[in-house]
Amino acid sequence: MAKFNDIQLLRTTYLRGPSVWTYRPILEVWLDLGELEDWPSNKLPGFNERLTAWLPALVEHHCGVGERGGFIQRLEGGTWMGHVLEHVIIELLNLAGMPAEFGQTREISQRGVYRMVFRCPEEDVARTALAWGHKLLMAAINDEPFDLKPAIQAIKTSINDRYLGPSTGCIVDAAGERRIPHIRLNDGNLVQLGYGAAQRRIWTAESDQTSAIAEGIAQDKDFTKRLLAACGVPVPEGRVVANAEEAWEVAQDIGGPVTVKPSDGNHARGVTLELTGEAEIKAAFALAEPEGSEVIVEKFIDGVEHRLLVVGGKVVAATKGETVSVHGNGKATLRELVAVLNQDPRRGPEQEYPLDWINLESGAVQLELKRQHVTPDSVIPQGQSILLQRNGNMAIDCTEDVHPDVAYYAQLAAKIVGLDIAGMDMILQDVSRPMKEQGGAILEVNAGPGLLMHLKPTSGTPRPVGMAIVDHLFPRTEEGTGAGRIPLVGIVGTQGNAFIARLVGWLLQLSGKLTGVASSEGMFLANRQTQKTNAAHWAGAHRLLTNRLAQAAVVQTTARSILEEGLAYDRCLVGVVTDMQGWEDLADHDVREAKQMTRVLRTQIDVVLDEGAGVLNADDAQVADLARLCDGEVLFYSLAGDNPFVAAHRAEKDGRAVFVRDGQVVLATGAKERVLGRLSSLSLAGGTQPDTAALLAAIAAAWAMDITPDLIAAGIKTFEY
Repeated sequence: MAKFNDIQLLRTTYLRGPSVWTYRPILEVWLDLGELEDWPSNKLPGFNERLTAWLPALVEHHCGVGERGGFIQRLEGGTWMGHVLEHVIIELLNLAGMPAEFGQTREISQRGVYRMVFRCPEEDVARTALAWGHKLLMAAINDEPFDLKPAIQAIKTSINDRYLGPSTGCIVDAAGERRIPHIRLNDGNLVQLGYGAAQRRIWTAESDQTSAIAEGIAQDKDFTKRLLAACGVPVPEGRVVANAEEAWEVAQDIGGPVTVKPSDGNHARGVTLELTGEAEIKAAFALAEPEGSEVIVEKFIDGVEHRLLVVGGKVVAATKGETVSVHGNGKATLRELVAVLNQDPRRGPEQEYPLDWINLESGAVQLELKRQHVTPDSVIPQGQSILLQRNGNMAIDCTEDVHPDVAYYAQLAAKIVGLDIAGMDMILQDVSRPMKEQGGAILEVNAGPGLLMHLKPTSGTPRPVGMAIVDHLFPRTEEGTGAGRIPLVGIVGTQGNAFIARLVGWLLQLSGKLTGVASSEGMFLANRQTQKTNAAHWAGAHRLLTNRLAQAAVVQTTARSILEEGLAYDRCLVGVVTDMQGWEDLADHDVREAKQMTRVLRTQIDVVLDEGAGVLNADDAQVADLARLCDGEVLFYSLAGDNPFVAAHRAEKDGRAVFVRDGQVVLATGAKERVLGRLSSLSLAGGTQPDTAALLAAIAAAWAMDITPDLIAAGIKTFEY
């Protein structure tokens, strides 16, 4: 069989928000199958066998069939390569540890050209998965060899480089469960939860409530201990030392055994426990010195290392540690025994692993081995145990066992230091007993604590620590809705939309909310222009939603922006659609006729919140038809009081509408009517008479935001445009 030419990737577009496909970020790829348009999967000899041999878990893909093995049925029955590529990419993402489910492939009007999309929260990861999926598919088509491992590793590397860390990720996921939107503010772990003035910010397990002073105190372990001791919190005796000789002198004064550690290190780096001899204490000083600005020698307290997580003044999770040892068999060297230990799937170099690999070359491990008179190349006798690591392995959940007295001291320590989120390192014999009774102590108070040990304990129950942090930042109300959100109006169409956005923004401003507007006429805040260039696109709305001053937002967008970028917000309180015009300019997106605009502009109505409203032009039947897709209330506006959509809406649903009758603007709720004023009297400041349809749309949007009719009328007359 002759070799097939590569499938051509004509263009790729990352849609960062709700789009014609889905609510979440996706990569859209235009594919030209070329000659493969005539070669579906069941016509390529051996193709299905090669593909499923490399990716056996494809059997789990339900596809459109809706059951396990559904995609395999499609392969055997014959499906086209764009669809196959979609599933290959999804499976590669799954194998790389990023669960992926959503994908679609649709043929466009040009024969052999398809639009294929798949969901992925990071653009770089999506593009990496696309590149490797493309290579794998062509290898399967042309019966060429393919090594799966480099593909998976490349995608994993991209995930590690680009995706949120586990601590930040679990908080963002918890926010998503509560329908709180998020915006990633940098390439790292700085994330905004919520919009505008309702936002909070997190950076791993730190929040915008985490005091910089408290964090500075926590980093200085010696000062922290003195503060805690002054308030009656049990801490080990210890002092800062300047050199190895002083470390030995202080150890003699305190009385052994002692612990040597950096004053402001983290993750147990440079910490050595239970030291008595001069040589090992001086060696421990050398290990601790590079890990912090100073070195502390303190009394060693016998017990088990524990980590308690305190959030908002409450203990929400606890883990305890275990030492790491290997047991000899009389044949293997210590190095060989550790190699087996490092094969534990819970151990790894990346931060998604709860346990680190054991490095025999590290100073702390070398010191432990020296104390036991063994080397990495020693053959360990049968039954002999070699201690490798004493600390840093807190991954056994014990949350249910925490004694109220232990919790009290952990919470007190967090308050003394001033941290809203704190990881408390404690030495205890038994976490279920009172602290002082067992001679326990708090060793360290950590700002920005790692959460992975609570999310993936090596044993015990994972704890919802991300949700605890989200509930701390956004306390639950009785209603349970609206957390992190500001009133947001989204407007799409072509007829007077900049005017509508500006007027709605002005009316919101008059209602008492500092309002931002992103429109084709620029950016406005409190009716003051802050940007003159077009802001009716994703970037403009994004800048507005990150502004902490904005208590309300009005965002104008276009059909092209929806197709090329997606919406910049996940949901809105009010969505306005004025018309379906402009399809003639969208042929490059395969929009060839007016009826296709419904699929594009419905996106604005799809994102209306349940408690929100869709504002629709009843004089355009195609726009009015969007009412069936709105999860919230629907408000129609019309130039005619006898409009059939308005009449049916009022009669059948007791619905609201804004229309003109006998030269008067009427606000109706079912059979009830209120006259807002004569059109001739609803002129702008300076006497300008606005376009009537645009004026009605703005009035309906303001009314949907519960702005009173009197304020709407007064606001129109004072609006300078």
